[in-house]
Amino acid sequence: MPDTDRDSPPTHGPELLQLRAWLDFHRQTLKHKAAGLDQGQLAQSLAPSTLTIGGLLKHMALVEDNWFSVVLLGNNDAEPWRGVDWDGDPDWEFRTAADDYPEVLLGLLDDAIRASDRILDEIGDDLDLVAKVTSRHTGTPFDLRWILIHMIEEYARHNGHADLIRESIDGTTGA
Repeated sequence: MPDTDRDSPPTHGPELLQLRAWLDFHRQTLKHKAAGLDQGQLAQSLAPSTLTIGGLLKHMALVEDNWFSVVLLGNNDAEPWRGVDWDGDPDWEFRTAADDYPEVLLGLLDDAIRASDRILDEIGDDLDLVAKVTSRHTGTPFDLRWILIHMIEEYARHNGHADLIRESIDGTTGA
């Protein structure tokens, strides 16, 4: 697996700086897990799961757009998510990733990350900022702090999945 530049998150400093650094660290980790894999390898799963590293890349691009643009700012879904029949195909991003080339999947994630970072840069440092969309489970609003912590958790969980899948593909472990 090619080496990647991942900055270790700071051990002290302002809360927002640490949260964004941890989010960046986990973003870079997922891309590192996908580095050097071809389309077929990105579509491989580890039974009994159907998860693939390609599916995780596409899923996290969706998650980036959803939490920062749709939930936080109240925007409509961006392409390619707009128009997907989520009720008819709730795993669309996981299922369709096998049809995408590595550069498309990585580009989709990179574009989503850049868009999320622009949003974060524009809204400033108010971690108490309340999202436009409320929780469908509780009806209560999310604040930016909750969204950032959730994104870190989402990446960390899926990076664990990617660890196992990558090891099953070519034996690569670590980082």
